[in-house]
Amino acid sequence: MPKQQRFKTGYPGVYYIVGKTPGTEKPDKIYYIYYRKSGKIVEEKAGRQFKDDMTPARASLIRAERIRGAKPSNKEQRETERQKKTEKINRWTIDKLWGEYLNNNPSLKGKATDINRYDLHIKQPFGDKEPKDIAPLDVDGLRLKLLKIRKPGTVRNVMELLRRIMNFGVKKHLCSALNFTIEMPQANNLRTEDLSPEQLAKLLEAIEGEENIQAANFMKIVLFTGMRRGELFRLQWSDIDFDRGFICIRDPKGGIDQTIPLNDEARNLLINHEKQNSLYVFPGRKGKQRTDIKKQVNKIKDKAGLPKEFRALHGLRHLFASMLASSGQVDMYTLQKLLTHKSAAMTQRYAHLRDETMRQASNLAGGIIGDAIKKEEKG
Repeated sequence: MPKQQRFKTGYPGVYYIVGKTPGTEKPDKIYYIYYRKSGKIVEEKAGRQFKDDMTPARASLIRAERIRGAKPSNKEQRETERQKKTEKINRWTIDKLWGEYLNNNPSLKGKATDINRYDLHIKQPFGDKEPKDIAPLDVDGLRLKLLKIRKPGTVRNVMELLRRIMNFGVKKHLCSALNFTIEMPQANNLRTEDLSPEQLAKLLEAIEGEENIQAANFMKIVLFTGMRRGELFRLQWSDIDFDRGFICIRDPKGGIDQTIPLNDEARNLLINHEKQNSLYVFPGRKGKQRTDIKKQVNKIKDKAGLPKEFRALHGLRHLFASMLASSGQVDMYTLQKLLTHKSAAMTQRYAHLRDETMRQASNLAGGIIGDAIKKEEKG
């Protein structure tokens, strides 16, 4: 391509070439400036006559600013923009850490719930920030704001998710650790639920009369084994060892696969439970893993006339634990293993039931001995 002719102007260091207005054939002057900076000649475009309303005088002013260093050259501006874009790409914001966290944990338990918590509560205030840009007051502000509209347990889960994301970033050397501790609200989730003998009888009657065998047997298995809802959703026929009498619980809440005894009641139920064309004992649609059964079990709960606050499945798990603890025949360590609690602290909520049984046994022993002493004194 031949070099275009340069036309001088009445201003030093300013010239123009004749081009065409973009989209038309109309001639257009394109002004350039040149000057010396750090011993080197810099030559750059100042602008177009029509598009940028450029004149020799304006081009001369731009040249003067460049020489004084008041404004960077076009090349320097492009380099600055390129650096900003690179920094933006390389910034490990909370949004970016969250995306990477999900990619690294494809089988994350409670994934849908975590995504909902992130989108509702974390993304807006922190999504575009890097961990180093988050101040203690920022986190405190979110916690206090949520405590006005949410239960402490929910707020704790949100704070724990934020901490989990940041810890992931630190572990993967993507960001630096916070220089403060995220304060967790105290949530009293140690709620135990119980049913009176009459309520339990009504529930068993409602279960026996339920036409949805999947839902009925699901509730029975919780009563017989104390297994969690999610554990039963994941339960496959291959996890049940009928010969040795064990159920293998895959990926429990505690994190490590565990086994629990297959008691006689659970064995009889599972042997007679209808096997569908699925790997799962309680499959969902098209034989895939079930993700919900709330509607079906709540129907049974309502039919039995149980209190509204009684949780149809988790309440039965508590009932299983309460009956064992109050029997006086099961120690806390054994109960912890049956419930697959990660720590003994979770099982301690049932300790008072065992204490009461022991107190009654102690009173009984005291009464027997007291009667014996009275008889001896009379004799």
